[in-house]
Amino acid sequence: MVSETIAEVLAQHYANLSAGDIPRKVKDDCRTLVRDYLGFALGGSQTGSGRAARQFVLEVGGKPESTLIGYGDKVPAVHGAFVNAISSHSIELDDVDILALFHFSPPVVSAALAVAEREGSSGEEFLAAVVVGCDMMARASDATNFSLRDRGYHTTPTCGVFGATIAAARLMGLTAEQTVSALGMAGAQASGLMEMYGPSMQKRFNPGPAARNGVTAAQMAKAGFTGTATIFEGERGFCRAFADEQDFEALTRGLGTDYPVHIEYKAYSCARPIHNAIDCALAVRRELTEPVSAITRMTMRRHPAWAHYHLNTRPRTYHEAQVSLPFSVAVGLIEGAAMFPQYQNDKLGDPAILGLMDMLVVVADDSLPRGVSCHLTVETAGGAKLEAQIDHPKGSIANPMTEDEMRAKIHILAGPVIGAGQTDQLMAAVGDVERLPAIAPLLQLCVPKP
Repeated sequence: MVSETIAEVLAQHYANLSAGDIPRKVKDDCRTLVRDYLGFALGGSQTGSGRAARQFVLEVGGKPESTLIGYGDKVPAVHGAFVNAISSHSIELDDVDILALFHFSPPVVSAALAVAEREGSSGEEFLAAVVVGCDMMARASDATNFSLRDRGYHTTPTCGVFGATIAAARLMGLTAEQTVSALGMAGAQASGLMEMYGPSMQKRFNPGPAARNGVTAAQMAKAGFTGTATIFEGERGFCRAFADEQDFEALTRGLGTDYPVHIEYKAYSCARPIHNAIDCALAVRRELTEPVSAITRMTMRRHPAWAHYHLNTRPRTYHEAQVSLPFSVAVGLIEGAAMFPQYQNDKLGDPAILGLMDMLVVVADDSLPRGVSCHLTVETAGGAKLEAQIDHPKGSIANPMTEDEMRAKIHILAGPVIGAGQTDQLMAAVGDVERLPAIAPLLQLCVPKP
């Protein structure tokens, strides 16, 4: 008797899972994920990277199937998934996985929205697809990280393509056999490198192909194209090709009972490991009785795991500023915020920000309890010495954002694109998504009214 491959076990589960069997908490978590996604996708759609992606697919053309968030153009589902994934990753405010710091929603939700609109899927079907897509993505990461990331691969696209594929396959009604083939083709298209930082838009691109390729894999499988069933455990399969160490059991462990979808949210528009430093800066700012200009010395103790990263003191574009701890701390101290409006190119030459950046000294401290832990000490001309230590950043599972903070974040991002009233309507629609007979009306709320 031939035992089933990992892809066959996964395909049987995802193809046959009833939406009613998904735990309520997991559905609620993924509904919150979708709401957050729509906010930062709307904001990101108006950036240079979002506009460039839109221009590309409009020039390519094709059958109108899927709505481009923030614009309303209808494009083929593969292109809609591609553009919306790039837009949603364009302002560094997308969700974060607790283990590998990858982003669930750009590949998974983008693919699910594009296919659900084309297929006329209900809100309940769409939400179930998001759940299984995130579950698949997390399992692929758990099986390969941290080795995958340490070898220079970007988890969001390399593992996200499997999540996008499962979400799309479920919405297209693929059989278990077809889903196996789709997973094989997803592995054939897995890609994404961590060589993506600097002044360019490079990082924004990575989830685009993952979302698009997931839809492509499912469409090809439905058309009869067959893919390998040993894509995960094969000698030259995904796990061995992308990681030096593998945990094959993580791909199926607790399947159907344990959903390893642990989602955290970003309160600040920058790389996640910088958030602790910003929280330190904001905590110190609240205690300051002198102006920020009175600060004379600053020391940031950082866990050795991250102490030598994000130290750029002269970012050339806002893309670089979003991976600069000195910039983030400085702007946080001065403006009391670190959302996307704080990361704009016109702030990069601000003398007050530059002065604080040059003043900040970052040192490694292995006594700090977590890899992202930070401890800030600030001294002032008046003789004050203020300190703050943050181990769990705002938006983490251990230190969650409040409902009001989550809604405010969405208003900051979506409001300038679709207006405050429509933003409220959009959030209400997401809250009631499981009752929607089709997903298209939800996407229409992501389009500015004339």
